[in-house]
Amino acid sequence: MLSLTCKTAIKAVIYLSSRFERDEKSSIKEIASYIEASEHTVGKMLQVLVKEKVINSAKGPTGGFYITAKQKNQPVINIIDAIDGKEVFDQCGLGLSQCSATHPCPIHNDYKVIRDGFKTMCQRKKISDLCETVNEGLAYLVG
Repeated sequence: MLSLTCKTAIKAVIYLSSRFERDEKSSIKEIASYIEASEHTVGKMLQVLVKEKVINSAKGPTGGFYITAKQKNQPVINIIDAIDGKEVFDQCGLGLSQCSATHPCPIHNDYKVIRDGFKTMCQRKKISDLCETVNEGLAYLVG
């Protein structure tokens, strides 16, 4: 359902959120290393997230990427919208372009329930909710 880039973006934003309390900025290299992702992918994705105001960046010797309190309290769906777009929640589970309620694929009805539930979760969960479990050692960003 979500692209690899979108999953990477969610992990990167959670990482930045986990550094919020220490008021620290992070470099592309540091983020990519921590979440075990390509620096190239992380760099491009972070630019999009800054442009869409999901995160911030500062230039200069003390610069880097960071998240504000307001951004930390935004829903996870904002990250998905910025990277994959809203249409990710309308896509067919089998990737068919013509799948719909009137022309369903074999898994349409079952997948729709799961997809809609996932969308609701992403609308309700805030970045801070996901960060909390990582900070408490109850969840992890890397395998």
